[in-house]
Amino acid sequence: MTRIVHLSDLHFGFHRAELAAPLLERVNSARADLVVVTGDLTHRGRRDQYNQAGVFLSRIRAPLIAVPGNHDVPLYNLLVRYLTPFAGYRRAMGPDLAPTRQVGRVRVLGLNSVDPFAVQRGIIRDGEIGRVIGSLDLLAMNVVALHHPLEHLAQVDKELTRRAPEALARLERAGAQIVLSGHLHVWATGAMLDQTAHPGVLQIQAGTALCGRPSDRQNEFAVLQIDGTWLTIERHIAPMDEPSFRPPEYEHFSRESGIWVAHQPAETPIVPGATETAFSTA
Repeated sequence: MTRIVHLSDLHFGFHRAELAAPLLERVNSARADLVVVTGDLTHRGRRDQYNQAGVFLSRIRAPLIAVPGNHDVPLYNLLVRYLTPFAGYRRAMGPDLAPTRQVGRVRVLGLNSVDPFAVQRGIIRDGEIGRVIGSLDLLAMNVVALHHPLEHLAQVDKELTRRAPEALARLERAGAQIVLSGHLHVWATGAMLDQTAHPGVLQIQAGTALCGRPSDRQNEFAVLQIDGTWLTIERHIAPMDEPSFRPPEYEHFSRESGIWVAHQPAETPIVPGATETAFSTA
């Protein structure tokens, strides 16, 4: 059995400061084998925001890997954004933008989906799909972690990541079983299964762990417990008008037949206004 904490969209610099300590306590109490952070550690990619994120992440006791999000590159400093967009992220998190980590029978493969030439839309770069496929462990549960989702719910009005449909189809054929993402600040698991043409891949789209945007209505993170072909998700939710996280809610999935089956009705995602301009908050 392997336990993985999935955090996304911390947005240090525009975060609920009072929720950081309860989040850290919950994460450290999860007995995780690995913590995976799928981007937007900061709100604007500034040094002070990376310092805040670094202090928080350094207090997590489990091993940790992360990939960047679109907010982790500077928005206003165009020279840095276009010439050295990931310099700040690398200073804070290390040189690897797409790390891989094996924990027991689970292999987590990072993918950098950030396009510095776009404000929010992601991109799957040439060769990245092949690189990830070449790194899969066919005897393990393969989990791909990136910031931008590879598929959107019908209610979401943001642009889908470039080459996302190709990536999702090829990853499913190659044997990837789970995709972790963030970006939309919208939790979606079973709702994705209900609409996807790729049920061999369970897409776990995280809400925001700490962002203070009121329209998100809640902060949350998840703990994945993987036991062979069975997956239990603990979903920890902190409504915006409450000071901490409620007791976890549970979702159960199985993949014994080669496709994912949900063992509860699909959730009803909370979809805030998702249209984004260059200067919107999230």
